[in-house]
Amino acid sequence: MLEGFVPVAAASELPPGAMKRVVVGGERTLVVNVGGDFYALRDVCGHAGAPLSTGDLVGYVIECPLHYACFDVRTGKLLSGPVSGDVATYQVRVE
Repeated sequence: MLEGFVPVAAASELPPGAMKRVVVGGERTLVVNVGGDFYALRDVCGHAGAPLSTGDLVGYVIECPLHYACFDVRTGKLLSGPVSGDVATYQVRVE
């Protein structure tokens, strides 16, 4: 394991289109598999703190279940909704 990386799941646990909520360093984190590429982002919508892990994932877009804000899982960028900012993303390493 490289410094700064924390094992959270086996790649086989996350088939394409799947999401998994994990806790890393006390922070809720969402790991997603989109077409065989893995991404990690903070599992908290900035608007009302809703868990994105209970929202819908369609392609690269995750939709908050509370007020329907949409974020790009690759970048954390806000695409639409009542939120004023992006969601933090984290580097992923698959071994």
